[in-house]
Amino acid sequence: MNTANDTAAQRRNPGVSGMALYVPQPRVPLRDWCEWTGNSWDKVQAVVGRSFRRPAPYEDAYTMAATAVLRLIRNYRLDPRRIGQLALGTESSKDNSAGAVIVRGMVDRELERQGLPRLSRQLEVPEFKHACLGGIYALKSALRYAAFDAEGRQAIVVCSDIAEYERGSTGEQTQGAGAVAMLVEAEPKLFEVDLAHAGSASDYRGPDFRKPFARHFDHEYAERGKRLHDFPIFSGKYSTFAYLDETGQAFDAMIERLGISDIDFLASVRGMFFHRPYHMMPLQALAFIYARALARAPQPHAEFQALCEQAGVPAEGVRDECRNEPDLFGEFLRLGGHAEAAQEPHPLTTKLAGMVRKSPAFQQLLATRVHLGTDWAMELGNLYTAALPAWIAAGFEQALAQDTELANAQLVAIGYGSGDAAESVPLKVVPAWREAAAKINFRSALAASVDLSQHQYEALHDGKHVELDCPARDQFVIARTGDTYETSFQDLGVDYYEFAQ
Repeated sequence: MNTANDTAAQRRNPGVSGMALYVPQPRVPLRDWCEWTGNSWDKVQAVVGRSFRRPAPYEDAYTMAATAVLRLIRNYRLDPRRIGQLALGTESSKDNSAGAVIVRGMVDRELERQGLPRLSRQLEVPEFKHACLGGIYALKSALRYAAFDAEGRQAIVVCSDIAEYERGSTGEQTQGAGAVAMLVEAEPKLFEVDLAHAGSASDYRGPDFRKPFARHFDHEYAERGKRLHDFPIFSGKYSTFAYLDETGQAFDAMIERLGISDIDFLASVRGMFFHRPYHMMPLQALAFIYARALARAPQPHAEFQALCEQAGVPAEGVRDECRNEPDLFGEFLRLGGHAEAAQEPHPLTTKLAGMVRKSPAFQQLLATRVHLGTDWAMELGNLYTAALPAWIAAGFEQALAQDTELANAQLVAIGYGSGDAAESVPLKVVPAWREAAAKINFRSALAASVDLSQHQYEALHDGKHVELDCPARDQFVIARTGDTYETSFQDLGVDYYEFAQ
């Protein structure tokens, strides 16, 4: 008997033992938004979702993160002294120097007020930024900490973001705000994360969804509101091409490391979770991945041939595109720097994917692989770094509510960040997952909401004063902002926080 190999085979990967969600109270029902703006509710509901949240004037990405972390500590009865890393993933930072340590400061003071010990003084406080993928990078850091440095201690990852777009833009209906905190341990109680077989991909895509600081000094940009808006610079068409290409590349890298065909992986995986800027985007990504999987099947696939004929594309041409490594930024430069003129890098595969989405086999794939938490996530809007973990949290809570057995189930999380980069990460549900899932409290986090009128939404969006009936309760808030700029002392622009009971 090879005891060493047996022990290695039984050893768990580090992973996640708990999750907690926070979303602001102000809510915009998209049915109402469609009436205000003249958009089609049927189309918006099918493509985007049902509602999104906006932060109240007294909160920011740091207050949301701290509230989610405190909920995690309370819900799972954690000993703060055992936390050795607090990693923040966000693209909504308000400070170019500090980040996670601001969250730590809020949590410490409220723990102390409640008569509990502060977080460990020996605490790492890194912040990770790469658009919507910063949270996955933060999670990978925490997993490596748990595997190599922790010595029995735990880590907390918190993803917190505010997604906002100009009123009247194509992205307006895909706004959102919220935070998700995750407990990471060497012996996870919810799901393991298999970093050894994760797939990574990245490529520079120039102007794809950027937030350059210099835009705040542009007169025309500044005139669009009386506050520093965090509207991204983007081209929807170009960004969609980048999303599909990079998530496909990351998925391919994972499949190669797993040593399995993509068609076999799709047949065996129990659940798939994607970064979701809006409802339809993950479905487009999965159809793209599925079309490529059919094209690369080890044996000739009758479904592939039939779908190619229906779509009017040559099967061999699709197979050739599977080997493409397009240079989207190079093409952007060749076209004179105009993203709106971007050409589809996988035209045949994309056309085939459109036909795939209508096929019975793909509809069955959606019903059995992408169903958990999907309906609940349509209430969230886009949470940027928190969008993927929020969907996973919803999936686990819904599985618990429906008494779906997930013990030892293989899952996959596919994250994406514009600019751009992607990660495709295999997950495995632990046998005793139910106890940890029962403490997520996803639906209760959504319960506190106040629907905004058109006037309230527009004023809140534009940074104007507006009366809202949503007093802060059991959350961190901005108490005041410093305005001193003297030789002896400066706190100009520094926010001070407190906890509203």
